[in-house]
Amino acid sequence: MSSIVSDEVKRFAAQAGDWWDPDGSEAMLHKLNPVRLKYIRDQIDQHWQCDECRRTPLEGKTALDVGCGAGLLAEPLARLGAKVTGLDASPELISVAREHAAGQGVEIDYRAGELIECEGQFDLITCMEVIEHVADPAAFVSALAKRLAPDGLLVLSTPNATGWSRLLMITIGEGLGRIPRGTHDFDKFISPDRMKLLLGGDGLKCLDIEGIAWSPTRGLHLSDDVRLNYLIAAVRA
Repeated sequence: MSSIVSDEVKRFAAQAGDWWDPDGSEAMLHKLNPVRLKYIRDQIDQHWQCDECRRTPLEGKTALDVGCGAGLLAEPLARLGAKVTGLDASPELISVAREHAAGQGVEIDYRAGELIECEGQFDLITCMEVIEHVADPAAFVSALAKRLAPDGLLVLSTPNATGWSRLLMITIGEGLGRIPRGTHDFDKFISPDRMKLLLGGDGLKCLDIEGIAWSPTRGLHLSDDVRLNYLIAAVRA
């Protein structure tokens, strides 16, 4: 079954032109990206027992960024040493991603298409703010599990299903135009407990959960508070 919701793909494709503009329609992603990267780097160092000062801890490893958009996360993963594949359902976003990577001198295998059509297994799989946009979260997690190498690491992020996330992300974020209107559907938000069940159903176990919180003084930051958004790291059970 396809995990793609065509209306969701069209909505994100319409923003392809200014995806890399830190003040454009995807400004919130630019603010989120350093927070995500810090968490991903910490999990990489712990999982593979890397020197935290090493600049290329993913050297010799493969990475798959699912729902890569125009490459905001894929490019840093490549700079960490990984052989990166970026997958997105939108050909428009993949086109922008390829053009930007070429301009930066970064080699990434960008592909437009379905996760279920992707072949091979990967040491690291990242999937940031994607699962709340797919047709069937359980089938999507199954597809992620199939692509994860035996000693692989999976890192996902998604909004929590709380009143706080609805207020900040939809009522305020979308209402004030800081997030493109219509980006989120609260009914598709997934709680950490439900996420653990989805992962466990496909033979994956949760290693760690950390929240992404917001405050007026710190902005977006890693936190024990998972009410707004959270990152989860998982491996094969």
